[in-house]
Amino acid sequence: MKTLDGRNEKNLHFKWSPEVKPVIRIEPGELLEVIVPDSSTMQIKRESELSDLGAIDSSKFDAAVGAIEVAGSRKGDTLEVTIVDISPDSWGWTAIMNDFGLLKNRFPESLVIWDISGGVAKSSSDFLKDVTIPVRPFLGIIGTAPEKGSFGMIPPQRFGGNMDNKMNCSGARILLPVNIDGAMLSISDPHASQGDGEICGTAIEISATVRLKVRIIKGRQTLDPVVYSRNQESGSLMCAMGIDSDLHQASVKAAENMIQQLSLSGFKPEEAYILCSVAGDLRISEIVDEPNFVVSMCLPTGVLKPELR
Repeated sequence: MKTLDGRNEKNLHFKWSPEVKPVIRIEPGELLEVIVPDSSTMQIKRESELSDLGAIDSSKFDAAVGAIEVAGSRKGDTLEVTIVDISPDSWGWTAIMNDFGLLKNRFPESLVIWDISGGVAKSSSDFLKDVTIPVRPFLGIIGTAPEKGSFGMIPPQRFGGNMDNKMNCSGARILLPVNIDGAMLSISDPHASQGDGEICGTAIEISATVRLKVRIIKGRQTLDPVVYSRNQESGSLMCAMGIDSDLHQASVKAAENMIQQLSLSGFKPEEAYILCSVAGDLRISEIVDEPNFVVSMCLPTGVLKPELR
């Protein structure tokens, strides 16, 4: 088994481009172990405090480990990536940052450091005290090189990138288009837990060790990424709805509705915002009864304090 260490900066890149050179070459079916840094690219530490956020270099966010050249892959093929397993670090972080997130600039900047053990994450401070988040690690970023052009790391693209899809977890098979010979696969941004929508802009951000293998589907190219995965949800849910003629605004209303409900239960608004980002799912509940649509923010009641369930 080969190993690729993303803690070494020579194995990282900060843009999607066909010009990114491979740092390792693998054969189809070969097992590769990748050590993937967190989305801050090791700038946020376990001992970091809120005051440290101001010193973060945002240009270094979401550095990708790669590129990984896949032997035998050619333009026009599809690359099937199997995530064999993801082993999270023993801690992670979540932050509210100015000018970022669905409800940007409504809440004070915040930083939560999570302790991760026994399959759950718990806040290391009084912020979100007694809240327990199940750990369900996945890759926020996975993609192949584009055929041409140069793109930043944050917005997702046809070739993948920053999709933040929690279905890209252990056991998943992800189909990605091969746009140039060699595919040039890269991965980044591991999360310990995230709700669909990642509304405050961050999940439980972690570093992780990822093991993967690839297969080439010759002569057929997927239009956009596809994932074969499993549903990790179980238990009862609390769902707050937002209704509007605009899907984005309906999403805002659903998030506001849930934050209000959680605030009535004793959470600070900024705590509720982060809780929705790391554990609550934004869902399109109804899109056919136009002109108004329904978006739901659904939160597993199991993550709440026992007296609030």
